[in-house]
Amino acid sequence: MEYRAPVEAYAGVVREVTIGKGAKSLKIGGENILPLHFFDQGSSPNPVRFALEVLDMKPEDWPDHLVEPFRDVISDTVSWAKKCQSFSVDAVSLFLTSTDPAVKDAPADKAAALTKQVAEAISVPLIVYGSGDEKKDVQVLCKVAEVCDGMNLLIGPVLKENYEPVGRAILDHGHTAIAQTPLDINLLKELNVKLSKFFPLERIVIDPLSSALGYGMEYSFSLIERVKQIGVMTKDSMTMMPIIANLGEECWKTKQAKESREQGLLWEGVTALSLLLAGANLIVLRHPDTLKLLKETIGAR
Repeated sequence: MEYRAPVEAYAGVVREVTIGKGAKSLKIGGENILPLHFFDQGSSPNPVRFALEVLDMKPEDWPDHLVEPFRDVISDTVSWAKKCQSFSVDAVSLFLTSTDPAVKDAPADKAAALTKQVAEAISVPLIVYGSGDEKKDVQVLCKVAEVCDGMNLLIGPVLKENYEPVGRAILDHGHTAIAQTPLDINLLKELNVKLSKFFPLERIVIDPLSSALGYGMEYSFSLIERVKQIGVMTKDSMTMMPIIANLGEECWKTKQAKESREQGLLWEGVTALSLLLAGANLIVLRHPDTLKLLKETIGAR
């Protein structure tokens, strides 16, 4: 008797989310199978996408081997973002680090103006992260959304503490939101339920937080895997969004990555590959050589 491998078919479909506008647009999500389960009945129309990280200020604590690929542009955020394109990224992720009250407490209007400059200078979609300070981000992210009206940036983090003002600004000005919660599926669903009362679910990307290899990555892996399985297998509406794994900072602040370029690349690469296998749709990296390594590993162009 001929053996036939079992084929699974699932009811849930991850929402397809578009970031960017026109020629700069990019689609993520849309799959109705589990990660890399191409043998099952269904499809994954959009491959995993990769972004490189850019800061709005010169980093002061990066090891030399991390600075090296961007040494000639690292003091100029716009030039840095443009150089990322030479590494064939799918998107650029801008971190408004200087707006943090504990760093430089840069004003919101300055951050918004810089964000618009970067968005206009690159030919790929722009992801924008505030400092993570829940109060300052209300000022910063609302201003960014306003100044970059209609550009459909992917903006976050939208937190439970500020989801209403930040979410409404993102929606009113034609952008897409990053809903961020701290490694807890109940908090994740709760935030999405709150956002869904006024924000279209097809314009939300989930950020469940991403830990580095050896520093809690197993928690990130388990949560991302669970979110993907619940969305695809049980058709849970509050988990059927694409997932962003923002892992560059977590990997490169480790002792191992700071000590050695080779260790750093492997630390970031193994973390990224693991979260890709768990179900991440969009992965944010710091080092362009990690990007090259991952693309070679999964056969992406």
